[in-house]
Amino acid sequence: MQQPTEFYQCLLDMIRRAERRIFLSSLYIGSEETELIDALQTSLRAKPWLQARLVLDLNRSTRPGSSSTARLLLPLLKEFPERLHVSLFRSPKLKGLMAKVVPPRFNEGWGTWHPKIYGADDDVLLSGANLNTSYFTDRQDRYLHFSGHAPLAQYCLGFLQTSSRFSYRLLPAGPSADDYSLYWHDSRIHPHNIEKKADLELSTYQAMCRLGSTAGLGNFNKMGDFTGRRDVLIFPIIQAGQFGVREEERALSMLFHHMSEHHNSDSSGNNQYDGPLMDLTSGYFGLYKDYRDLVLRSDLRTRIIAASPKANGFYGSKGVSGRIPEGYTLLEQRFMGAVRRAGREWKHNDTDWAALRGPGVQLSEWEREGWTYHAKGIWLRPSPAADPYMTLFGSTNLNSRSANLDTELSFMMVTSSPELRRQLRGEVDALRAHAHPWRGQDRRVTLGTKALVAMVGGML
Repeated sequence: MQQPTEFYQCLLDMIRRAERRIFLSSLYIGSEETELIDALQTSLRAKPWLQARLVLDLNRSTRPGSSSTARLLLPLLKEFPERLHVSLFRSPKLKGLMAKVVPPRFNEGWGTWHPKIYGADDDVLLSGANLNTSYFTDRQDRYLHFSGHAPLAQYCLGFLQTSSRFSYRLLPAGPSADDYSLYWHDSRIHPHNIEKKADLELSTYQAMCRLGSTAGLGNFNKMGDFTGRRDVLIFPIIQAGQFGVREEERALSMLFHHMSEHHNSDSSGNNQYDGPLMDLTSGYFGLYKDYRDLVLRSDLRTRIIAASPKANGFYGSKGVSGRIPEGYTLLEQRFMGAVRRAGREWKHNDTDWAALRGPGVQLSEWEREGWTYHAKGIWLRPSPAADPYMTLFGSTNLNSRSANLDTELSFMMVTSSPELRRQLRGEVDALRAHAHPWRGQDRRVTLGTKALVAMVGGML
């Protein structure tokens, strides 16, 4: 699926059809999502055996006011205290005096819970989209639906259960109280000092999955045996830099190394470029330094889509956050400067494959009237004219924030299926249909924004 409306209808349908379990992970649930809450309530009422688990970000879900995610879920928690389990993750990066003085609106800058998992029974919908109206209507993202894949569903549920062990539990304050409470279950560890515990829990979970010893997951000697198909492999990747879990960095380093070796070994001496083509996109484009270096040092032809300033989710915001789109323009300018210095600038027409002579990097920006852009991921083809055979998808924006501050879950999928490869090509083509050449070199970045990026650039 390619449209936000399709994503929303699929999500509602999964919740309404659920028979055994519902498991959802998002940054937050928007205050206007009464239809989504009603769907959860209806399913839980109709099926007394149905269990539901949610993992959300604590800071984003408990913002001051009467319309927070926590308050939105309160009636369900009261009605289904034994069957609805809501965990709220709090990043330990913000602690001590800073935790007391940073205003609630800005505390998310020190890290969030970012995985986007939407599952029911053995169906899983993986995306980068949150549970808010804009993501259901006019905020472009990616959406991959896996139907009837019990091992993948069990992995995702197990990941959420594991993460709940170093998160707060959201509970009603009391039977008659119109408020919620946050319960911390581990008296041995302060909730601001969970780094070692989180590292141990996540690393152990991944290791057990790889060894095939996690209860209910079956044999995962090949960590990609999620789909039950011989022509599709899926590998889960956890990135939680604040805990020292950096699987995404290792995976991308291995990917670039493999592609570089493969390309060099297949070189025919022909001047016409016929090597691999990588498509990369991020709605908040500011490549993490290690990833930037991989792109610049490789010999892969690389096409990148970033959000235009108007398509940035912070465009038009009041206060300091209104400077964020301009901040990304500055990061893009710096990136393209590095591309030129490395001699990697794309110099030919995007579709004129016959004119290509060697590798290059092209930056485009996505813009659609009235829409914002939130898609992220990577697609890889063996040659420019071929269909993609690999994609990276999930929650990561591939920037410094994703690498070091947020907790991310992404997946790498490799396929030899002609039909699935055509669908991946269609996904890229649909995104590129609203992309045009990057114009950031002509935009002026104010001194105030430059100072802001110097102070908080790692949070972008």
